[in-house]
Amino acid sequence: MRQYYDTFSTPVGDFSVAVDANGSVIAAAFGGLVELRERFAADDVLHDPARLAAARGEITDYFSGKRTAFTLPLAPSGTPFQQSVWTALRRIPFGTTRSYGELAADLGNPGAARAIGRANATNPICLLIPCHRVIGGDGSLTGYAFGEALKSQLLAHEGVATVG
Repeated sequence: MRQYYDTFSTPVGDFSVAVDANGSVIAAAFGGLVELRERFAADDVLHDPARLAAARGEITDYFSGKRTAFTLPLAPSGTPFQQSVWTALRRIPFGTTRSYGELAADLGNPGAARAIGRANATNPICLLIPCHRVIGGDGSLTGYAFGEALKSQLLAHEGVATVG
């Protein structure tokens, strides 16, 4: 199946988004095409800024403070468990955070914090599925695929004070 992408500048660096033939977002990454290809299986991907205009607009609005939620159709590829975690991530409001343990409890499996962390780490659509809003139980930043410094910047943009 043919896929399309665009890369554009944001206040925190380049950002890339890929969509499928239906226009649903299948991957996103901070960086260029190389970083984007690490997030999904790219069979046939073409650069098509016009096809990605809506995604670029929503992400630009997010960084300019005009948007706190995304409305783009998403189609991440993953297991049913990963899908449930990514759905839960989308329910974390702008400007708030949840711990891995809180997400596990929200999903009815309080002992699954590590599994939640693994599903969070494999999120193919960063920012739009806000895995950056998940922090350690003690309020500290924990791993982020694009680095804790960027995670801190994203949370600061949303008005969240972070611990180290």
